Amino acid sequence: MSISPLSISASSMVNALGRGKEATLTALQQKRSGLQPSQGLDFSTWLGRVHDVDDYALEASLIRFRCRNNQLAKLALDTDNFRDAINKAKDKYGAHRIGVFLGSSTSGSEETEKAYQNRNAKGELPTDYDYMHTHNFTSLLDYTQQSLGLTGVGQVISTACSSSAKVFAAAHRHIDAGFCDAAIVGGVDTLTQISLYGFNSLQLTSANPCRPCDENRDGISIGEAAGFALLEATTGTTSNVVLKGYGESSDAYHMSTPHPEGRGAASAMQKALDSASIKADEIDYVNLHGTATPSNDAAEGKAILSVFGTHTPCSSTKGWTGHTLGAAGITEALICMLILENQFLPTNLNLQKADPSLSIQVLSENTKPEKMIKHVISNSFGFGGSNCSLILGLQ
Repeated sequence: MSISPLSISASSMVNALGRGKEATLTALQQKRSGLQPSQGLDFSTWLGRVHDVDDYALEASLIRFRCRNNQLAKLALDTDNFRDAINKAKDKYGAHRIGVFLGSSTSGSEETEKAYQNRNAKGELPTDYDYMHTHNFTSLLDYTQQSLGLTGVGQVISTACSSSAKVFAAAHRHIDAGFCDAAIVGGVDTLTQISLYGFNSLQLTSANPCRPCDENRDGISIGEAAGFALLEATTGTTSNVVLKGYGESSDAYHMSTPHPEGRGAASAMQKALDSASIKADEIDYVNLHGTATPSNDAAEGKAILSVFGTHTPCSSTKGWTGHTLGAAGITEALICMLILENQFLPTNLNLQKADPSLSIQVLSENTKPEKMIKHVISNSFGFGGSNCSLILGLQ
């Protein structure tokens, strides 16, 4: 079933490469990673940390929402002139007709970690611990809506690494059904003890910068990020980049491992193609989920082969930002937007020797394509096989 495209008329992003789209673009073009060695952990790994978050002030009227996740959200909302674009959208549609759809896997869980670390002698949590306005997933939604002065429909999706890709699909459905006229989509995730030690306990973290698709890849580098985008009907907008299609699927195969043949991933990509009414050979680039774990990259490679064959250029951008978990979908969708706007293909950073068993065309250098890049697909595949693929294209 085909869908009507939506314009990405404004956007903002913050990640380990810096604050704003220009910082991310420059780092990609210069092949400069944002990953750095971890500090303060009892295991070795590399992280994509965003600096200057902890001291970033929330609005005085919203101070009860103070947690690192919401501080990072505000940092992104204050970036790339995003607030100005939303104010114009409010004048156009009304504050009650702009939906907000956000993804996160951590929310403000760091506040709960701090609370348990600071229990008193009776084991009681600190009296100033506020679960509902920090850790709870609606905290991110409530903060964002109140910060932007919006009163329309809203939803938070938490499906691990596909969270902020699925928000594009949710927003499109809500607009199509008439619940809102425009929508903000986004995702925010911050580094927490539970995510760092959780992935390490699963033996999924690497002691080195992650190497997606490499023959000797050995795990992920975890990052943090925030990103937002405004989706509107294409009529009357000046943006060149549109959401053309999306596809979702569920492996239901294993709690933390994808289907070994990549069936769910392939299904999501094919559904995205169908919804965009384009063929596989019209996709000019695949932004891989590419986490750099042996099983994930192998399964995705098989899925790519089954849908696109061996000739479509592919790369993972997690060697730059780290795996930003619930913020990966929005981060990589906006990177794909930069690719379309600037007509270049980013290399698979840290690749030393491509795994020959993958049999896909993994980029080993930044590339200026011979023909115009018109359509790209971005993959986000979460724990439990919760998959989403997005197709972005030029109008």
